Amino acid sequence: MSEPATTPHPIFEDIEAFSDRTGPTGALLGLDLGTKTIGIAGSDALRSIATPIETLKRKKFGVDADAVAALITERAAAGLVLGLPRNMDGSEGPRAQSTRAFARNFVQRHPLPILLWDERLSTVAVERTLLEADASRARRAEVVDKMAAAYILQGALDRLRVLSTPRDEFWDR
Repeated sequence: MSEPATTPHPIFEDIEAFSDRTGPTGALLGLDLGTKTIGIAGSDALRSIATPIETLKRKKFGVDADAVAALITERAAAGLVLGLPRNMDGSEGPRAQSTRAFARNFVQRHPLPILLWDERLSTVAVERTLLEADASRARRAEVVDKMAAAYILQGALDRLRVLSTPRDEFWDR
């Protein structure tokens, strides 16, 4: 559930409200929060493509939040897209609760709009792609988290593009 609209930099699950808050352009960062690592991806300012950036080893929250904040500043990001790991039936377990806690704590330190984006099967899709590319086990372990972040972010970017395209123009394609 989204924070109340009165919060200056709320956490969104409604992508339209997130889009209204962040505007039509400006880079976004995508995060895949794992228990040991944080995969990070970024978009271009026009929000057309997500690119894997790096994988951070998790430390204490403050250290992790400051590392993400440094990337936000470096890339002039307008918002964050956090993968929300729901169960296949749509319910939420401990990992989803941890992601929500990260988002709540992050906006207290570094106010920025955050979109919680359903990430079901993102890592599975990335693993499958890497296997098809014949990537070694070591290479897969090295890149899977930042590629999962890019996969999550690209899904949100694609949805934002559909939302920003006038309905008639979209269906006339």
